[in-house]
Amino acid sequence: MTKVIVHSLFTDFDIDLFKAGKHFKLYEKLGAHLIEVNGVKGVYFAVWAPTAQSVSVVGDFNYWTQGEHNLNVRWDSSGIWEGFIPDISKGALYKYKIQSSINGVITEKADPFALYCEKPPHTASVVWDLDYKWKDENWMQNRQQHNALNKPYSVYEVHLGSWKRADHNRFLSYLELADDLVKYVKETGFTHVEFMPIMEYPYDPSWGYQLTGYFAPTSRFGKPQDFMVLVDRLHQEGIGVILDWVPSHFPDDAHGLGYFDGSHLYEHPDRRKGYHPDWKSLVFNYGRNEVRAFLISNAIFWLQNYHVDGLRVDAVASMLYLDYSRKEGEWEANIFGGRENLDSISFLKEFNEVIYANFDGVQTIAEESTSFPMVSRPTFTGGLGFGMKWMMGWMHDTLKYFQKETVYRKYHQNDLTFSMTYAFTENFMLPFSHDEVVYGKQSLIYKMPGDEWQRFANLRLLYGYMFTHPGTKLLFMGAEFGQTSEWNFEQSLDWHLLQYDFHSGIKRLITDLNQLYKSQPALYEKQFTADGFEWINYSDHQNAVLSYIRKGNNSDENVVVVCNFTQVVRENYRIGISKKGKIEEIFNSDASIYGGSGIGNGKSLKIESIPYDGREFSAKLILPPLSVTVYSFSWKKSYNYF
Repeated sequence: MTKVIVHSLFTDFDIDLFKAGKHFKLYEKLGAHLIEVNGVKGVYFAVWAPTAQSVSVVGDFNYWTQGEHNLNVRWDSSGIWEGFIPDISKGALYKYKIQSSINGVITEKADPFALYCEKPPHTASVVWDLDYKWKDENWMQNRQQHNALNKPYSVYEVHLGSWKRADHNRFLSYLELADDLVKYVKETGFTHVEFMPIMEYPYDPSWGYQLTGYFAPTSRFGKPQDFMVLVDRLHQEGIGVILDWVPSHFPDDAHGLGYFDGSHLYEHPDRRKGYHPDWKSLVFNYGRNEVRAFLISNAIFWLQNYHVDGLRVDAVASMLYLDYSRKEGEWEANIFGGRENLDSISFLKEFNEVIYANFDGVQTIAEESTSFPMVSRPTFTGGLGFGMKWMMGWMHDTLKYFQKETVYRKYHQNDLTFSMTYAFTENFMLPFSHDEVVYGKQSLIYKMPGDEWQRFANLRLLYGYMFTHPGTKLLFMGAEFGQTSEWNFEQSLDWHLLQYDFHSGIKRLITDLNQLYKSQPALYEKQFTADGFEWINYSDHQNAVLSYIRKGNNSDENVVVVCNFTQVVRENYRIGISKKGKIEEIFNSDASIYGGSGIGNGKSLKIESIPYDGREFSAKLILPPLSVTVYSFSWKKSYNYF
């Protein structure tokens, strides 16, 4: 067997950037690369292991024998071991055998920069490339207008392993999903999909949130190029792609990043900062330059090589606070005596600055559940720099309200109106995510009170309220047709439910709400600013009715929204209007095609010169039971969805 040939892809400048934590394309240097040296084809390997005494590549090409292919340590104190091994080809399996110079411990690790991994439960890395001919030029050239903050942004959250399964409970492949999933998302009208983590992970019950292969799409569903096909096809159909990204923690599996070279290399050495008690996982050392470069390089890798349009950053709250899920004595204050993790905050700011400086038309979205200020504000104003933040408070308050029997709702209207006191402090996304429908939390439909008709009416009302509330939208798969069972990652969604009218009606409702959202500029042009929203009446507690105006750049295109949160039909219900003319009902969640009673305002309604709600004019409406109705003004072209 030919031994390792001394070779390097690193320049002195690369090393300087790496040490400074400013090399953001490390995947071009570290890892396994198919190259040719002096006319001989093979693989160049490079791995960061600064406390190693020796590093050898073991694999199916040398019978997994330590010492057959020892890498050479660089002379520049970078801690990088490298070398070229001839005659290894694409598809070869390998790991790094690392002996520590500190304690003699020997670890056998998967490549942190591997492009492809063995299918779990196997754990080896696979020599691979990223060769692929993309066909999404039109999307990429116009991506900025698709993903802008003043455009519709309606996200379908998907767990690829349980969206749909084939016979005998087999996973669908990336290529099968490129047919079935793409067609379905297009049909239902979502503007984006968000994939729960698709980076390689060893343990299915983690749902993908415990990563071991940060640069490799999981092999459960196919090869890296197959995942590219899925992204490509979504783009060709005008659908953006967001990936769940997990820089907050990683598992301590033997082949993973933990204790990588016999030292705390990637994780923080202080267990008070380097271990998550909730998830029993390790926490990155955000103060170490090389670790920051690893993570930011990873973010750029997916945006650059897989044409991803955004990253939803998981568990940001756990990164921001030193005392997150820790008891007294289990954490140490920062240098100013506070509970904020200053290294993590600095990292998140740099991550966002680098992403937005290098990519037009992408978004970063924070899953952040606390009141930490300015999460979605630019770093130059003191913010963290995210494009959007999940509006967890709205989600909790709204579900708390909807779970109440309708007779009690008049006493709790503040649960709904409170969100407008802070709705514009951040660029908020409204999420009904997987976390709300997991084991023990019930499905959304079974959170609703009442008999079957009322449950579905309440769910339609919930969705109508969500789509007309300021902010972008996110729905977890199954919610769009009223999945009745809690989400189970081990099986398909309950697609058979679509044979029933109530469930097919929910799907039609979501399809039409997506169309309404995309076609009415008032619902998206100013979705993050206070001048895009105006209350008509938020104090009609007795009737449990809310009415408001959504505003766009053109006041003639404004829409009026009225929500009736009880099953009582409100006839001759008067609302104040600021202009003369007529209004026309353009959406009604109680329409019969959705499974509703079919009550509504089927024709245009005259605006009368009767002052009401502090306005000069008013109109009388019929409010259907448990409904959202939306109205446009008659001087504007309107669309009727039922």
